[in-house]
Amino acid sequence: MHDEPLNSEDIPVINLADAPGEREAWDRPRAVVYLWAICELLFVTNAWQISSALRVWILRKFGAEIGQGVIFRPRTRVKFPWKLHIGDRSWIGEGVWFHNQDHIYVGYDVVISQETFLTTGSHAHRRDMALVTKPIWIREGVWLTSRCVVLGGSDVGRSAVIGPNTVVRGIVEANTVVSSSALTTVGRRFPSTRSAADATMRGTG
Repeated sequence: MHDEPLNSEDIPVINLADAPGEREAWDRPRAVVYLWAICELLFVTNAWQISSALRVWILRKFGAEIGQGVIFRPRTRVKFPWKLHIGDRSWIGEGVWFHNQDHIYVGYDVVISQETFLTTGSHAHRRDMALVTKPIWIREGVWLTSRCVVLGGSDVGRSAVIGPNTVVRGIVEANTVVSSSALTTVGRRFPSTRSAADATMRGTG
């Protein structure tokens, strides 16, 4: 049996002024969070082609666990470096955003391509819009291609490939290729040679 539809006036609206704040996820004093915001802007998000090694050094100083040979490209963002863990030789592409209010674990030899967004946070949308967080695991050898979205609680298995613009939610098996942008042919741009010739003979070309 289906629930009776509610009159729009009967549908509740959560007062966001009463929603618990996101500072519960900070895990550091306010001064550290604000100092990180400045350093992130100057050295990590900065679009200039400054040294990847400098980005890694700054992230480590704020508590990130980053292995050897990791490449960080420009315009990257990291919400809280003390909740970021990256294995050896991984590549972080331009514009990648680690919105890590919970921990993000990236294995070794992982490629995260341009503009991919990893977010561990959501909200208790049926209760009070309080922050709800779940960690993310990206296992060794994974390739997250450009502009993917990875949601909290996801676990991407060893050497999996995630196609462009895919939303990842939950478990992705190892050694799989996953895409939410499969192409469907709905017609032809140009008619085939035979169809064009037939149309000409019928006087419809």
